[in-house]
Amino acid sequence: MDLSPLAQLHPLVKAAILGVVEGATEFIPVSSTGHLIVAGDWLAFTGESAKAFEIFIQLGAILAIVWLYRADVARAIETHKSGILRHQLVVNLFVAFLPGAAIGLLMHSFIKEYLFSPVPVALALVLGGIAILLIERWQPKSHISKLSDMSVPVALGVGLAQVLALFPGVSRSGATIMGAYCLGLTRKAAAEFSFFLAIPTMIAAAGYDLLKSAGSLSTGDIPVFAVGFVVSFVSAVLVVRVFVAFVARSSFAAFAWYRIAFGALLLIWYGRHSG
Repeated sequence: MDLSPLAQLHPLVKAAILGVVEGATEFIPVSSTGHLIVAGDWLAFTGESAKAFEIFIQLGAILAIVWLYRADVARAIETHKSGILRHQLVVNLFVAFLPGAAIGLLMHSFIKEYLFSPVPVALALVLGGIAILLIERWQPKSHISKLSDMSVPVALGVGLAQVLALFPGVSRSGATIMGAYCLGLTRKAAAEFSFFLAIPTMIAAAGYDLLKSAGSLSTGDIPVFAVGFVVSFVSAVLVVRVFVAFVARSSFAAFAWYRIAFGALLLIWYGRHSG
């Protein structure tokens, strides 16, 4: 959907806008991929290089998590003299990473071809918002406040929840946070495990997609990619700090209502402007 004034913006301005969208939405349960698909459509920022750009700026958001939790990340990668990773968080992340990685490899082409469009994203936003409201109404009991107390079966459950996020618009952070919350983690612990799980998940996904898209890029893309990366990093740092403080004392209902409202508006918009 080409909105002429937005489509005429300078490429660096578009890169900055998309960087804000990525950094602001990656780690909250509203679907960064869905927002990038819609924003890219409105900005007329499409094509193979645009897809590679949207993947690349995710690394800026991931760098924000590595920076914010650098002490925990450093502890997590320590090893025994035997070379076996000893930190429970690393074991849990590995277990949670596997389901999405395996199914993502199998379904990657199908998802990219048929589901990366605004209408499926809008539907997923609405349905995901309803699911969050239902979970909040259920109010699962939280008994795990520290990630060190999280068991491997719980980590596997979160990993299976992450599989749902392969559908654009579901939200990787939304699926993993709500999955962890349902499995007994406190809101804050669920959000933090989701942040950590994003590191291997997004690096693997971004690396895979960038390798496939490398042939469509040129040196002229470097400034655009650089602006998007930096803006994504800065906005993610700011949003994550606020989000952790917010979920420690509030429910996820606000995000659910936002998803429902935004998804409904998108369905109305594209319903009226299709064709």
